[in-house]
Amino acid sequence: MTAAVAPLFFVLAVAGFGQTAAPVADDNTRVFGVMPNNRTTEASKPFVAISAKRKLTIAYKDSFDWPVYPTAAAFAAIYHLQNQNPSFGQGMSGYAKRFASAYGDQMIGNMMTEGFIPALTHEDPRFFRNGQGTKKHRLKTALMQILVTRTDSGGRTFNLAEWGGNAASVAISNAWYPDTRTAKDNAQKWLVAVGTDTLSNVMKEFWPDIKRAITKKHAAPATPEAPTK
Repeated sequence: MTAAVAPLFFVLAVAGFGQTAAPVADDNTRVFGVMPNNRTTEASKPFVAISAKRKLTIAYKDSFDWPVYPTAAAFAAIYHLQNQNPSFGQGMSGYAKRFASAYGDQMIGNMMTEGFIPALTHEDPRFFRNGQGTKKHRLKTALMQILVTRTDSGGRTFNLAEWGGNAASVAISNAWYPDTRTAKDNAQKWLVAVGTDTLSNVMKEFWPDIKRAITKKHAAPATPEAPTK
């Protein structure tokens, strides 16, 4: 997700605070029809732990699904216009380097936070969508999952996979970012990665509500029945 569109998605997701939502069918495999939603499950369902293989499969799907590539291209275009990492240069060569690095950031971040780290720490990388209660309560539970996650045993623990996985991803990315290797640069990239995942949680929580509202708005009005004689 680019920095330009993230606030728009956030506004759409949290609109209508104070209303109560009914549960919806678990048929929302893509947020806004684009963003992969492979690791979302309903919190109302009985908890069943997933295997390390399943965690890696989720991470793989999120890392190589087709929307990842235009997202990386959009990030690369922004970085290119801003001339971030000037050692990359300009022209097609500079853009190609920025595209490759932007894609690498996403891919490694996904594999670390959703696959390798959860498999090692026995954390559950899935997002548990609440889907019920007030919008304010649901927003709170979505945000809290960045800090607290479930374990394979069904308990709860600090979300080391999120914070540690993104930290590892940022550390690895120093290999291709020669201009931004300071502690300040790394801290900024780390917080941006966590912030992006936070917005992703909010969108995943409220996407079924938004989808339902859009569908209702565009539904054709029912044809009135002819009066019977």
